Amino acid sequence: MRSGISHGGRRRYVLDANALIGFFEGRRGTADKVRHLFGEALRHDEPLLMSAVNWGEVFYLAWRRHGEAMAREVEARLPIAVIAVDRARATRSGTPKQKHGLGYADAFAAELAIEQGAWLVTADPEFSKVGKGLSVFSLPRHEK
Repeated sequence: MRSGISHGGRRRYVLDANALIGFFEGRRGTADKVRHLFGEALRHDEPLLMSAVNWGEVFYLAWRRHGEAMAREVEARLPIAVIAVDRARATRSGTPKQKHGLGYADAFAAELAIEQGAWLVTADPEFSKVGKGLSVFSLPRHEK
């Protein structure tokens, strides 16, 4: 596991799907924080990270709500490195799912953040179950 610090000495961040959805929806408290992280990523030419599983969830919702063209435009414009899921990563993601009862997609976000030693950006309080092995950058909880 790496320290979560990039080569330039800055923190690394992994986005959970709800962080990006909250940004798109302009949720109070969330949108500004995620916008700031995007600004820092662009300024330092160091993208935020996101599991392909979580990206698929966001892409699907963007397409459903705003159409395919808009979803693809968002995909091309955001400073996010989407990290592929291979068999080894999928297997490692089973650990937080089994040990801590995380949802399927959430387990991939947690695994990526742990593997990268990065902070997980999320509004989901369920990640607190993982404990000290996962650094969480908490966003305000969205009530539906």
